[in-house]
Amino acid sequence: MPAPLLDINRQNAPLRDEILAAITEVVDTGAFLKGPACGRLEKAVAECCDAEHAVGCASGSDAILVALMALGVGPGDEVILPSFTFFATAGCVSRLGATPVFADILPDTFNIDPADVERRITPATKAIMPVHLFGQSADMTALAAIATEHGLDLVEDAAQAIGAAYQGRPVGAIGRVGCISFYPTKNLGGMGDGGMITTDDGELAERMRVLCDHGQAPRYHHHLVGLNSRLDTIQAAALGVKLERLGDYASARSRHAARYAEAFAGLGDTITTPVVAEGCDSVWNQYTVRVHGGRRDELQKELASKQIGSAIYYPIPLHLQACFAELGYKPGDLPESERAAEEVLSLPVFPELAAEEQASVIDAVQEFAATKDAARAA
Repeated sequence: MPAPLLDINRQNAPLRDEILAAITEVVDTGAFLKGPACGRLEKAVAECCDAEHAVGCASGSDAILVALMALGVGPGDEVILPSFTFFATAGCVSRLGATPVFADILPDTFNIDPADVERRITPATKAIMPVHLFGQSADMTALAAIATEHGLDLVEDAAQAIGAAYQGRPVGAIGRVGCISFYPTKNLGGMGDGGMITTDDGELAERMRVLCDHGQAPRYHHHLVGLNSRLDTIQAAALGVKLERLGDYASARSRHAARYAEAFAGLGDTITTPVVAEGCDSVWNQYTVRVHGGRRDELQKELASKQIGSAIYYPIPLHLQACFAELGYKPGDLPESERAAEEVLSLPVFPELAAEEQASVIDAVQEFAATKDAARAA
């Protein structure tokens, strides 16, 4: 049986009437920006993240950009972040004229290595920005201690991790500020782009809110140079409907992840399953395995031949991307990030994945591993 990597329509279709009703209310009121649904969503996300404040914006990338702007990151500053992540994390730093400083990852969780972070701190370091990759929190105890010791801001890129927890606390307000994405493929996905910034700092929240609206407060009085990054009310209305099911979505993803872990437990020579660190509750934005022996692309091709979806997140670490060549990184500088880029493969784990579809994925991976084991034995 074919199995897609993701099927957004399966999640949205059962909610179609409810979402359309929420959108119709927005259309009827004409409050397309800063409407009541925006305020309700901000309040609900703040509660979800155990944060005092939440500020809606136009995308997850803008959430990072605005957070860094509000913290005063700019030319001459350095921000330490992982190389093994989506481009936006580093791109926003660079757009502000600051320098992204890439740190290596821990091989088991794929998250940033606190020890490597500390090695890279200089007098120019302004902030540390861990990414809660694939739905699992980074080691926030270690990172918070480093940030405190060196007087640095700690910015959480929680784009893939809304609903995840670290030591019993939701991600998003553990650091100074958290950044969330509502891109349609995320655990809480909208009908287009959207984002949210969370914080316990009321003054910082107000600054970010002003920055999202051209830096004006009140209207036409510009105390800051901001940007146009508002979360539109239609997106907020649709997201409000789906937020009520976020826990159910996470539970389904966790069940799928547990089934994979059990099925692949004996494949260690070929497949290594992802590790959830002690004290972490992952929401499994991706289920990412390592494929050993240089066989990752071969497995992906085999899965594709059976109409089973998979993806490589991420094939080129950021420190080796052409746009950052002037920073002087070279192959071998971040060995764990580079090894992950050569080995990772993400398998279907979306909430609506059918048991029969997942069985097809499991069968295909087990068959691939058995074939390779037989070849090695011969």
